[in-house]
Amino acid sequence: MGDAFIRHIELLGYEKRFFPSQHYVYMFLVKWNDLSEKVVYRRFTEIYEFHKALKEMFPIESGDINIENRIIPHLPAPKWFDGQRSTENRQGTLAEYCYTLVNLPHKISRCLHVVNFFKVRHDDMNPVTDSQIKKPEVFLLPKDSKKNPTDITGPIVLQTYRAIADYEKSSTSEMALKAGDMVDVVEKSENGWWFCQLKNKRGWVPAAYLEPLDGPDESEEQEPNYAGEVYVVQKSYTAVEEDELTLKEGDIIEVIHKLLDGWWVIRKDETTGYYPSMYLQKAGEVNASVKSELRNRGAPPRRSTIRNAKSIHKQGRKKISQETYRRNSKKYIQNQRNMRGNSQNKANVIIEKNEPEDKPKAQPAVPPRPSKDLILNRCTESTRRKIL
Repeated sequence: MGDAFIRHIELLGYEKRFFPSQHYVYMFLVKWNDLSEKVVYRRFTEIYEFHKALKEMFPIESGDINIENRIIPHLPAPKWFDGQRSTENRQGTLAEYCYTLVNLPHKISRCLHVVNFFKVRHDDMNPVTDSQIKKPEVFLLPKDSKKNPTDITGPIVLQTYRAIADYEKSSTSEMALKAGDMVDVVEKSENGWWFCQLKNKRGWVPAAYLEPLDGPDESEEQEPNYAGEVYVVQKSYTAVEEDELTLKEGDIIEVIHKLLDGWWVIRKDETTGYYPSMYLQKAGEVNASVKSELRNRGAPPRRSTIRNAKSIHKQGRKKISQETYRRNSKKYIQNQRNMRGNSQNKANVIIEKNEPEDKPKAQPAVPPRPSKDLILNRCTESTRRKIL
């Protein structure tokens, strides 16, 4: 029997799960060449990582060498905060992506990367749950919408952004811009390079050169997380601006604010500053595409370095100063230390209360000796003789 391959992938809908925390997973019916059909569940972040690795494996077909040769479908990057609305709205995009994927040339659609990703996993058959937490909520697609992927949510609507300044491309994979150009964003990469299209042109553009039309601030940008996420530096960088940090490959740092322009605010000990996100990798993860990005493209420019930037918005973009980052970061660290100290003190008190006191064990009471009359009246003959 030949190798297994996928005949068809059908998006059934999605589930809203509550364990270990609230999140969403998409449900796919995967039809195999042996006529078996299996239901699998995947988070969108997993699907996007799969997509990036697939492009890495087939650079020609992904358009990295020549955009005109691209046949691998586009897939927008995950939003910083994926809620139910974005999960629901993305279904049309996903259904069309899966339809295109299985109809690609066999060297792509039947490669091990595709086959292994859609194979049934243990948690597909037995999802991890907690009996004390409510069961997942299932949202199935209407039957009519499954016949045609584009009927699920209508045509895929791309976000339109405006260029705030001229940009000269530095490689064939990039796209030049003129101030005022309106571009459609096809893919947002967290490294600060966005894949855009302008009329019949397509290419990578620094996110710092683009602004949304409805306001100066990015609606998808998350708030600072002073608890921090641990990352490892994959490439050294020497600070150019005062608010940047100089780090060496292998340094361990904490990311406290992920910004869409690809320059994240990080914490090293108690110092904070900007650092290119494409030079960082989450601790414990192994991602070959990170090294490829470091070879193929440099860090994007920061908005503060762009000359002659012209915005259509009267108000400027909100920006947190490094002094604020440092102050809030120190407050968080100090609060954590205080909490740990308090919990340690409480633990010591509990231990002291529970420790048994080092006292001598109580001896059983010795009963008083019976009187002579009592012995003579109640005891046996042999006992009475002993006192006579």
